[in-house]
Amino acid sequence: MEQQNKWKKQILLFLISQNLSLFGSSVVGFSIIWYITLKTSSGVWITAATIATLVPQVIVSLWAGVAADRYNRKWLIMISDGFTALATLAAFIAFASGRESVVLLIAISFFRSLGGGIQAPAVGAMYPQIVPEDQLVRINGLNQTINNVLLLVSPAAGGVILGALGIRWTFLVDVVTAAAAILIMSFMKVEKKKAGQESTAKGNGSVIGELKDGVRYTRRHPLLKIIMLCYAVTFILITPASVLSPLMVSRTFGDEVWRLTANEVLWTVGSLLGGLLVVWKGEIKNKITAIAAALIGFGVTFALMGCSSAFTLYLLLDCICGMFLPVLVTAQTVLIQTNTEPEYMGRVFSLLQFVSQGVMPIAILGFGPLSDVVKIQYLIIICGILLALWGGWFKRAAEKAKIGI
Repeated sequence: MEQQNKWKKQILLFLISQNLSLFGSSVVGFSIIWYITLKTSSGVWITAATIATLVPQVIVSLWAGVAADRYNRKWLIMISDGFTALATLAAFIAFASGRESVVLLIAISFFRSLGGGIQAPAVGAMYPQIVPEDQLVRINGLNQTINNVLLLVSPAAGGVILGALGIRWTFLVDVVTAAAAILIMSFMKVEKKKAGQESTAKGNGSVIGELKDGVRYTRRHPLLKIIMLCYAVTFILITPASVLSPLMVSRTFGDEVWRLTANEVLWTVGSLLGGLLVVWKGEIKNKITAIAAALIGFGVTFALMGCSSAFTLYLLLDCICGMFLPVLVTAQTVLIQTNTEPEYMGRVFSLLQFVSQGVMPIAILGFGPLSDVVKIQYLIIICGILLALWGGWFKRAAEKAKIGI
């Protein structure tokens, strides 16, 4: 009983700290995209902002995975949160001094992304370290639900602050929430893991050696290899809907801030409902089937969203589409956590981040400028159809790979 209460206390502190951090980051992230959208209405500038948000994470992700397996994950998360907060504070000071510019926002996004890139693999690897394996689905689902509650609030908060006070005050929200997250996480007591020592021995103590060892491990694991491939293709195909939807809403339905806010809020309502379903069930028996079904659901709904001519119908489909996200993320995360050796956990999650975040800048380099020539609706429809077909392929390939483990 004492051991059970101990892990519950630790995961409670962890969930509170990380979701506080997420809330502040989301407020700033939404505000930056909306600010650039409303100021420029340009696919090229949206592309630049997206690349600045994603590329730094890709640059540091592989090193961050080695660090997550070698060093104290708790401290890595706290330090990266602090770095991101400092970058955001610099943005607040600059904008408060009258130095507003889109270029400055893109530069700040770059530095914020570096902090996020270090933090993500450590966060993903921390869950199996503090949560019993039979509780991973429920806890990951609970985290997704809390994420979505905050993501429901953050676009609304970002929209109100951006519309009423200006973007600089959204920066201050992130600074305050990051400070609170660091303080709360400082009370966590996480046992020192032996996995880092084993990892160092296998990689001869060098970052490059450990990194190569992690890549070899993933390539030789049939299921992990399929999951990595699934992430690469999926993130290419969801790029138009996930990155260019604010621009599509602005061009097609109107450029009012409330429309951009509604676009994010309805997606998050759907995600919240999906997360509650995962928590209620507490288990996903066939995770491969769940992933495939979510991909097919995404694809069909994206295609229908691209066909929508009424904003109300678009928002309804946006909400339905969001319901598939917690199922997809929870099933994929737990599938990785339960099929990866503890000493490789950080590096596998960093490779996942490298793949998923690495392909999106490449995809947006094509889709962004293309969106100034071709209707975004057409891009979303085509990619939605391909994504649905991809879900069917993944199910067959992943089930075959699992047999070979």
